Amino acid sequence: MVKRYISVLFCSIVSLCSTALLAQDNVIDRVEWVVGDKCILRSNIEESIRYWQSTGREFNGDPYCVVGEDLAIQKLFLHQAALDSVEVDENQIMREVDAQMDYVIQKIGSKEKLEEYFNMNSAEIREMYRDQLYNMRMAETMKYKIVGDIKVSPLLVRRYCDSLPADSMPFIPAQVEVQVLTLIPAIDQDEIDRVKGELRDYTERIMNGETSFSTMALLYSEDPGSARRGGELDFLGRAQLQPEFAAVAFNLTDPGKVSKIVETEYGFHIIQLMEKRGDRVKVRHILRTPRRSTENIKKMMLRLDSISTGINAGEITFEDAVGLYSDDKDTRNNYGVLYNKQNASSRFGLDELPADVARVIDGLKPGELSQPFTWTLDNGKTVCAVVKLKSRIEAHTATLKDDYETLKSLYQAKLSDERIQEWIKEKQRSTYVRVNRENRDCEFKYPGWIFYEDK
Repeated sequence: MVKRYISVLFCSIVSLCSTALLAQDNVIDRVEWVVGDKCILRSNIEESIRYWQSTGREFNGDPYCVVGEDLAIQKLFLHQAALDSVEVDENQIMREVDAQMDYVIQKIGSKEKLEEYFNMNSAEIREMYRDQLYNMRMAETMKYKIVGDIKVSPLLVRRYCDSLPADSMPFIPAQVEVQVLTLIPAIDQDEIDRVKGELRDYTERIMNGETSFSTMALLYSEDPGSARRGGELDFLGRAQLQPEFAAVAFNLTDPGKVSKIVETEYGFHIIQLMEKRGDRVKVRHILRTPRRSTENIKKMMLRLDSISTGINAGEITFEDAVGLYSDDKDTRNNYGVLYNKQNASSRFGLDELPADVARVIDGLKPGELSQPFTWTLDNGKTVCAVVKLKSRIEAHTATLKDDYETLKSLYQAKLSDERIQEWIKEKQRSTYVRVNRENRDCEFKYPGWIFYEDK
């Protein structure tokens, strides 16, 4: 009776999938996996393979096997996430989509080549990226919920380290700690007036009906992420926008109007309302960034050189100089120490440092200062800086004394991985999952999947 029920259930699900296939013209496809009441088609796997390839993700084995199993496991997490009402930040997903598309377009050469690679237009590619990232982030959030209560104590970390053979202790690559003193060159008023004049001209042309806001953004906006979409931003809340930008954007009421000029740390903007939904707003914007003159940059470099001379002569400490002179609010109050956002510490691997900083500390000894240099920040702003190498930790085998946080993270990751593996194995037993028998030669990460005969 049970076997008959399973057979009927399977036939019903595959029938639904087959109906979806028949609804597509000239499509040759087949069901590869059934997970609960969801099907994974061969075309789904092929799309994910192309996505993995475009983002540089590697396959450890046959791509059809690796990606098929990955999608099946992902569906297990998504099913549980739906039951537990797990949510992810849709705006963060779209920012990741923008970043990935920018990276892939730069890597592949052009938007046209990307469209050719996927055989889709850019809007379809963007939607595909959104779906892939949404499912991945939902699965990751569900995983975190499953392992979120795992805590480890110093005693457990010590026992874990004691259990490892000496040659199994992790190898820590070279790391550095740096301090930075930053000066921001002034922008001439003539340059500010030039940029504002351009934005006023854009506004006049848009309001006269000579052109559209999206066309002007595509042609002239200096925000690379939104310019290619006609200046369009996704729905965002106040906290996700620069305060000055948000104050104007949320006060717009007429989609046919263009805002006054708004200044943020990125430059000057004009904004057009697209839609409001509760506490979120969707707008277009055009960004223009004033340029700092060579003359003003030279002045800041000379000033930095003078400050560095005073530090090297012992007239003032680097830390006091940062407090007195630095224009960077993020490092001024912590003695100039640069913090690594990836690991929430002051230690950087050499490949984790901003490229401009990594270049100038090469060859420095702890306590030494670099020569003044120009540094292009993530927001595109050019600043002048001098860096002090606070410490250099040579590559070494980890020790509990010097690398406790690293070893703690490794042990916690081990426990988390073990719990996730047990969760997946339990779901294999308790969830209806069937795999097309054509995949029987696959070397799956999780053996024990049940195959069905595809007919």
